[in-house]
Amino acid sequence: MRKLKLKINNKEYDVEILKENASKIKIKVNDKNFVFEEQEKRQISVAKSSIPKRDFSTKEIKAPITGEISEIFIKVGDFVKKNQKLILLSAMKMENEITSSSEGKVKKILVTKNQKVSSNDILVILD
Repeated sequence: MRKLKLKINNKEYDVEILKENASKIKIKVNDKNFVFEEQEKRQISVAKSSIPKRDFSTKEIKAPITGEISEIFIKVGDFVKKNQKLILLSAMKMENEITSSSEGKVKKILVTKNQKVSSNDILVILD
């Protein structure tokens, strides 16, 4: 049995998939039971598969080049947006802004100010 909460047009629905077999599926929506036959079941499966999937994996922000950490603009626990400036990396007398490639919560900062890093070293881990 699977339980879901759906919100459609600001109204919440409690949904339970009660029974599933080769030819029928039984669903309960806000205390009302519905039974779908094979043809209707295929249509439900198509609808279920069209829900976009979110990536919940951790994301690593790496140093693009060898250099020294000049500044860290974030702290553990901060929520960062895509393209937000995270770290300033000095290399070859130039300041390079390291930005977030995605949004997420800062899980770990693996570098400190004035630390030397190599290309592809992991600087920050986002959840």
